[in-house]
Amino acid sequence: MSIHKISKRYRENINREPAETGKPTTKKSGKPEEITLSIPEAGKRYFDLSRNGSYAAADRGDIPTVRIGKLRRVPVRILERRLEAAR
Repeated sequence: MSIHKISKRYRENINREPAETGKPTTKKSGKPEEITLSIPEAGKRYFDLSRNGSYAAADRGDIPTVRIGKLRRVPVRILERRLEAAR
């Protein structure tokens, strides 16, 4: 692949609107919505937990996880539904 083709593709993707990328976007910012998060990221974002605290909560089942290959990820929708139900 030549450098000209790469730069052309790069320019095409930069000029696209976020909705054209095929990924879901958030309503407010228009940035791509994340479907899953890493365990430490979800623990920090939703519960202000440390890395070790996040993994401990996931091991207890307090943070829902799914296994994707060797990775354990936190599905955002399931976590948010669980938080709404706890209100």
